[in-house]
Amino acid sequence: MFGALALGETVVTGLLQGEDVLCTAAALRAMGAGIVQENDIWRVRGFGVGGGREPDNVLDLGNSGTSARLLSGILASHPFTSFMTGDGSLRRRPMQRVIEPLQRMGARFEAREGGRMPLAIMGTDEMVPIEYTLPVASAQVKSCILLAGLNTAGETTVIEPEATRDHTERMLRHFGAEVRVSSVEGGRGKRITVVGWPELRGRDIVVPGDPSSAAFAVVAACIRPGSDVLVENVGVNPLRAGLYTTLKEMGANIVFENERVVGGEPVADLHVKGGGLKGVEVPPERAPSMIDEYPILAVAASYAEGTTRMLGLAELRAKESDRLSSVAAGLAANGVKHEMGADNLVEHGGTVPGGGLVKTHLDHRIAMSFLVLGLGAKEPVAIDDGSPIDTSFPGFAKLMGGLGAKIEAA
Repeated sequence: MFGALALGETVVTGLLQGEDVLCTAAALRAMGAGIVQENDIWRVRGFGVGGGREPDNVLDLGNSGTSARLLSGILASHPFTSFMTGDGSLRRRPMQRVIEPLQRMGARFEAREGGRMPLAIMGTDEMVPIEYTLPVASAQVKSCILLAGLNTAGETTVIEPEATRDHTERMLRHFGAEVRVSSVEGGRGKRITVVGWPELRGRDIVVPGDPSSAAFAVVAACIRPGSDVLVENVGVNPLRAGLYTTLKEMGANIVFENERVVGGEPVADLHVKGGGLKGVEVPPERAPSMIDEYPILAVAASYAEGTTRMLGLAELRAKESDRLSSVAAGLAANGVKHEMGADNLVEHGGTVPGGGLVKTHLDHRIAMSFLVLGLGAKEPVAIDDGSPIDTSFPGFAKLMGGLGAKIEAA
């Protein structure tokens, strides 16, 4: 997206070629960006801030909530009408959280009940800058507003009561935008301001490994005694590393090796050895830094001795599925003792009987997490549908097979 909003060519290497990324590339091509793939190298020739053209057809974002919400900010700040949809899971996800601030800036929307997709976006190139306090901790909503602010005169500000992942702010600076970040007085949050109408310039980008994807191999190693796994080139941005902090508190043997900075992002190789885990309490304020990793953390907690309490999980109910309920149902199907509340999950770990069939609800992280659960269970664990995995992790089964896992069609 930043390459499309920049002038000149952006060269990207290390890009995850999952369906989310492919859908995003197709949408940007429809807006006029030149995007070509040459093996592992992607070249993006941008149309510049405010220079996108009206798409000829409906934009299908597949399963990607990130793509849909961020692209809404770009589309809303262009003077044309566009249409956006997604798969069955994405069409159930709430979009009102981006519609509301974008309407305040001057765009108009038509949506299904509850602000759900498909969406009609009536954009404008006369957006009004706003100062907006996020009602929920969401890097997607923050990024959507900042992207809209790029094609808005003046300064657009987002205030987040709890700090969320800051990839957008880092990358905007890398492309040449003026972004100011300050701490919120007396709190853990931040105030982020972007100055409108910058001239972004194409940049070379080396994408580090996704910490959310790396989590599956890391937890697999943690729950299998005798494991010794090195996961190379993983992004360890502190605002994304909550899972790794939690696993270390649980007694996991994880060492960050070869720490470095790539394109403004901290990166390391994760050296993991299997061993005993113990239950801990995961505080609610940690949720923004690991919101996508709670399903795989629940797997680790299933094998940890004692009780693990995860607090502040309400946002899990607004993901690709109601992840809190999906995780609890999967644990129940495989004999893991637990209690689920409105925004919390308590697990009593140790051994995992397994033998259950888990309903994924078209959620890739539920699918992968419960396949990992099966690695140490007394009986195999099955999932009802593995097709959503390609959304974010094509080659997952092959990679896990290389580590010794046996994943096959039931």
